[in-house]
Amino acid sequence: MEVPRLDHALSSPTSPCEEVIKNLSLEAIQLCDRDGNKSQDSGIAEMEELPVPHNIKISNITCDSFKISWEMDSKSKDRITHYFIDLNKKENKNSNKFKHKDVPTKLVAKAVPLPMTVRGHWFLSPRTEYTVAVQTASKQVDGDYVVSEWSEIIEFCTADYSKVHLTQLLEKAEVIAGRMLKFSVFYRNQHKEYFDYIREHHGNAMQPSVKDNSGSHGSPISGKLEGIFFSCSTEFNTGKPPQDSPYGRYRFEITAEKLFNPNTNLYFGDFYCMYTAYHYVILVIAPVGSPGDEFCKQRLPQLNSKDNKFLTCREEDGMLVYHHAQDVILEVIYTDPVDLSLGTVAEITGHQLMSLSTANAKKDPSCKTCNISVGR
Repeated sequence: MEVPRLDHALSSPTSPCEEVIKNLSLEAIQLCDRDGNKSQDSGIAEMEELPVPHNIKISNITCDSFKISWEMDSKSKDRITHYFIDLNKKENKNSNKFKHKDVPTKLVAKAVPLPMTVRGHWFLSPRTEYTVAVQTASKQVDGDYVVSEWSEIIEFCTADYSKVHLTQLLEKAEVIAGRMLKFSVFYRNQHKEYFDYIREHHGNAMQPSVKDNSGSHGSPISGKLEGIFFSCSTEFNTGKPPQDSPYGRYRFEITAEKLFNPNTNLYFGDFYCMYTAYHYVILVIAPVGSPGDEFCKQRLPQLNSKDNKFLTCREEDGMLVYHHAQDVILEVIYTDPVDLSLGTVAEITGHQLMSLSTANAKKDPSCKTCNISVGR
């Protein structure tokens, strides 16, 4: 069977004891399953004694790569010409049973010194659980393979986007951010019951909560960063916040200076769309030295508060002046509690547009504007 080639999905560029594996292929599941059952057309000969990989170790995990190594008995080790690596997404018990399953990925590589690096955004996604098993193989003169038994199955999870990946997203977002418009307040819409609860149970202070899983699947803030969502977008013709909102008919407004000032740091968090023409940029404002600031400093690209394409705070004539990007929808996360006494709560006159809500919204993986060449 002719096997389509995938160059450089397995590589080892960092260690002199490793070499780039050029003969890599993505093999259909006809090769051999983990129970050792072989297809009649697989081209694999009867099982002979080859060492079975054991004590498999996964290391150097990123959002779209990992290193793998294992131990083998020395017996017949010199006969090994190839490794077969069986990589599968771990089954989700809550997944839709009618949805098509992901096709298992069989990687075939020439036998090289271990560890080897498995890399490929076309079959590895960030923050995703996988299972992996390995077998050794010896290619015969007639093209058939003699293979060992499968190793034990190992589980691991790929990582979030790194700062390098987020910087790539940042650069793509800058392209479409558009011109800057002046604004003066941050605002947060919720239902009346939300603000009543804050007053009664939290001493009048809105508390940070864990960000949901909306946006890029690899975003390091999803499900981890605690904060309070605010908006700052304004209507072009009035320069004021819009009267419509998808989140509730009651709005808390606070002057921009109370949240965003020289005592806060600004970070880029994400860039995404939801199968729509407009795009969202998530920014994080964190008071200097706060737990939120320390979290972001390790994971997110920091922006110059005075000079960036999305949200700025500059001093002019002794006053702080604020601008936001016109052509993207900004979602601003503030990482500390905010007391309602610092602003005002009032009912808006517009509509509650539920269709615009981004709660747990999934990013469009096919959009060329807001995706980068790693797992979505």
